Amino acid sequence: MKFNIMLEPAEEGGFNVTVPALDGCFTQGETEEEALENAKEAIHAYLEGLEKLNQIKSNPRPAWSI
Repeated sequence: MKFNIMLEPAEEGGFNVTVPALDGCFTQGETEEEALENAKEAIHAYLEGLEKLNQIKSNPRPAWSI
């Protein structure tokens, strides 16, 4: 799976990265290389979180048992 990212220089130094297709998915790095590597990790973690959320929604536990 491929995602477009936005890599921008940060005012305080380093780089900020956002992933427009994944709401709230962002990271940073001191160098472009580090920022891009961190972006890969952030995307992976975001998608893992969505997968876990979908598992919870598809396997709801009853509020009570008999």
